[in-house]
Amino acid sequence: MIGNSTTVPTRREFLQRIALVLGAGTLATQVPWLPPLLAQPPGDSPADRVRIGIIGPGSRGGYLMRLLLATPGIEVAALCDDYAPNLERAASLCAPGTRRHSDYRELLASREIDGVVIATPLHEHAPMTLAALSAGKHVFVEKSLAYTIEECDAIGRAAKASGLVFQVGHQRLYSRRYLRAHALLARGELGPIRQFRGHWHRNGDWRRRVPKPELERKINWRLYRRYSAGLSTELGSHHFQLANWLSGTTPLSCVGYGSINHWKDGREVEDNMAVVFRYPNGVQLLWDSLISNAHHGCEFKVMCPKGYIETESGRVFLETPPPAPGLVQLVNGIEKGLFETISIGGPSWVPDLAKDTEGSLLDENWREVDAESKLQLAAFGNAIRQGKPIPGMIEHAVHAGVASLMAQFAMEENREVFWPKNLCV
Repeated sequence: MIGNSTTVPTRREFLQRIALVLGAGTLATQVPWLPPLLAQPPGDSPADRVRIGIIGPGSRGGYLMRLLLATPGIEVAALCDDYAPNLERAASLCAPGTRRHSDYRELLASREIDGVVIATPLHEHAPMTLAALSAGKHVFVEKSLAYTIEECDAIGRAAKASGLVFQVGHQRLYSRRYLRAHALLARGELGPIRQFRGHWHRNGDWRRRVPKPELERKINWRLYRRYSAGLSTELGSHHFQLANWLSGTTPLSCVGYGSINHWKDGREVEDNMAVVFRYPNGVQLLWDSLISNAHHGCEFKVMCPKGYIETESGRVFLETPPPAPGLVQLVNGIEKGLFETISIGGPSWVPDLAKDTEGSLLDENWREVDAESKLQLAAFGNAIRQGKPIPGMIEHAVHAGVASLMAQFAMEENREVFWPKNLCV
């Protein structure tokens, strides 16, 4: 184990130790939802084909639909959207004769559909998901799970009772670099988790072109509180899910602030926010987001005594890297001595700077385009084909959904929001 030796490991030794944790066998035994991914590919018989209906084939739903169309053993059998341009655009990519619906209840009534992908505005997730489960359809619903905490709990209870395959769109669960980070932390190679830090920064108004004024709220639903919970659910939910997953627990409470200080265009959700989640054992998650400056981009960090992980860039950084060459140590020693003995304008101070600036990759091939989403949808299809729900998915969906809403309520109500009692999971 790192740190148990009296000598500092070299980078090669450190990577060799990580390799022991990150082997395929270790992942397969530690991550319970990998078996559906590793199942035999579907054959050519009709019995192997999974028929999916897409509810909401707009921007995100259209992206998922295109991946499904390229997934062996999956047929996009029906489409539903109450906005005609979205429906027509999606139909043009599908096989001739693909059924079209403007009412999702008509699609759910079809016996030709095995499961549905729901990628609609947040406020529609719960009624559509609950209706789909009631109709006996397997469900993949985009994140964040629901518009209220009560809806998150209701979906979780219904999914558990149904025995159907249920997934939420947290694709990082199917990323090799995140799975490897999870395994590395589970083995304690960097010591216990002491803090999470995350941010998601963009520069844009988050607004889409509207062909008619009366379609403003339909197309730009993310900007209005009646339909959306803003940055917390649209972006933060990914990182809140990571903190829950990597720590193996859920937050105790949350505080935060947000405002509309840049895009003053009639929107009702914050264009910047900063929240702090309090986890057991004194661990915190510090997270912020804004859409008026993209310099820092997107990153999520796991801070441990022996190192830290940047999950988005997929790198591990040692807190105590291998010793520098002798000459460099000598120069550093001289400089340190000067700083410590020459006081200018007050007590001397040598800044604590990160020493390992290079880091080590968790996965050499992690930049494969769409890999995570492809695996997630393949797992959904395989689980339906096998008739076996993927373990842990309900918990991930409910816990991340609730955390996202806690952050939003903490900002809106200017108070500490506590984890709700008596959730289904």
